[in-house]
Amino acid sequence: MSPFEIGGIAFVCVFGTALLGMFLRSRLPEHHLDVDSRDAIKLATAVIGTLSALALGLLIASAKRSFDDAGAELRTAAARVLLLDRVMMHYGPEAAEMRRTLRRVMETRVNGNRPQAINKTTLDDGLDIEAVQDGLRNLSPQTDGQRWLQGRALQLSGQIAEARWLRAETEAGGFPGLFLVFLVFWLALLFGSFGLLAPGNATVMATLLVCTLSVTGALVLIIDMDHPYLGFIRVSETPLRLALERLGQH
Repeated sequence: MSPFEIGGIAFVCVFGTALLGMFLRSRLPEHHLDVDSRDAIKLATAVIGTLSALALGLLIASAKRSFDDAGAELRTAAARVLLLDRVMMHYGPEAAEMRRTLRRVMETRVNGNRPQAINKTTLDDGLDIEAVQDGLRNLSPQTDGQRWLQGRALQLSGQIAEARWLRAETEAGGFPGLFLVFLVFWLALLFGSFGLLAPGNATVMATLLVCTLSVTGALVLIIDMDHPYLGFIRVSETPLRLALERLGQH
């Protein structure tokens, strides 16, 4: 399920509960909303509000960590690609074809050959260097230096491939669904109490509408940021572009 679908469901639940609270306000007997009743409702909603704030804080921290980790992984991958290219250059002309293959792979990745949905079980980000690895394994080193360079190139290509598939498994995950369900439930209770205690005029309804849009919009952004290679909030691909410009240089 996409972040916007989750946000839409959350908006309907939260704002719908606020409207339900306004409807119940006009139907409940007066003693249900006297001073003591209002104080009890406010105390209960204060607890729910605190839980919601803590839950949102945890989501923000988790999404920010995922985003920062993705940025670091992208910079590391770009550095490893550059280092792999240099190692193959030092190996000799026998590795020239693998260097050209590596450049084609990087061009495919930088040109945006990526999926646009986060509900896939795997993620192909275009950084597939298995062809480079096959070529490296088929090399026949003649000197100790070439053997060391071949081993180093295979090590670097293996690290790049490992990071690629680890990223695929990470992007296929996300926040626990039950956690999001409880968060939306708490927000719905909170806004339902607002509607129950507030007068049902246009100003209050407009305020609740704007607040609901703000809260659910923040939820959409948080979920989107937790998938830093997909969606609208993505890590910068400048390191990959800079690495592509340097590939193949002598």
